[in-house]
Amino acid sequence: MDVYEAILKRRAIRKFKQDKIKIDVLKKIINAARLAPQGSNMQPMKYIIVYEKQTVDKIFETTAWAGYIRPQADPKEGERPTAYIAVLADTEIKKSGYDTDAGAAVENMLLAAAGEGIGSCWLGAINRDRIRQILSIPERYRIHTLVALGYPAEHPVSEDENGSIKYYKDENGVLHVPKRKLNDIILDIK
Repeated sequence: MDVYEAILKRRAIRKFKQDKIKIDVLKKIINAARLAPQGSNMQPMKYIIVYEKQTVDKIFETTAWAGYIRPQADPKEGERPTAYIAVLADTEIKKSGYDTDAGAAVENMLLAAAGEGIGSCWLGAINRDRIRQILSIPERYRIHTLVALGYPAEHPVSEDENGSIKYYKDENGVLHVPKRKLNDIILDIK
């Protein structure tokens, strides 16, 4: 799949098959993050692979999913992610201003995952204090976000926004993700 196709097809996944992702594939996804542009090339972003089932289950309990359609869109038992990547900022490298660095790195991960046939969901509604405890993360690292990963068990669709940007599930359980129309986001051409 080429990059543009991956961008068009990538959607947040909230229902996963329970097949494990190989550790080499998870490292490949992080390598894509490593190669993302970073402000002043400081590279403050660090990552933790959460892969063992017992730890994956503990991390799941720290997450909130799909705010517009909670709780019916929350992954059920047997549909949960099989891995997470914790995205951290090393404050000994960069004290603040790392959101752009994280955004570039995470988008590379999401696209690399899509290229591997892996579904992902970028999670910011997380209990950072509890994650710090579970993963024994030293204070120098700020927990930015999590990326939930697994082979997709659903296939959300994007569509042009028609009065609302709120995502929803239809009568068949398909997740629809409205996106603003291209002409509505281009302000001017000069």
